[in-house]
Amino acid sequence: MRLRITSEHIKGDIIKRVEDLSGQSLLECYQCGKCSAGCPVVNEMDVIPSEVIRLLQLGQADEALDSKTIWICASCLQCASKCPKGVEFSSICDALRQIVLRKRLSTPRMDADEVSAIMVSDAPQMGVVGALRKLNG
Repeated sequence: MRLRITSEHIKGDIIKRVEDLSGQSLLECYQCGKCSAGCPVVNEMDVIPSEVIRLLQLGQADEALDSKTIWICASCLQCASKCPKGVEFSSICDALRQIVLRKRLSTPRMDADEVSAIMVSDAPQMGVVGALRKLNG
């Protein structure tokens, strides 16, 4: 597979959101690998921390968002203590988790129009609202 790198990929919307939410500059990382070497839970990760940052640098945010790594990160800050540039991978993971969770919450699994009229007439209004919230994440 050929990878085309353009300025839109490098500074796309998701990349900007990650940088805004995390307060980190993804381009600061020059891939020394010290974050991955110092990570106590790296053996449980499917993509090591430096690779997640590289995916983001290359504009492949979907792969980073789909990785187990962002959920496994213990936020122990060993990465930041080892990084010569001071990049906090745990903050980047926090931002990626927020993006995933916000995306899940913004895509409803049940529309309010699908609720039957019988259920609405018999159930208390707060019960219907609570059920829709539960069904929609």
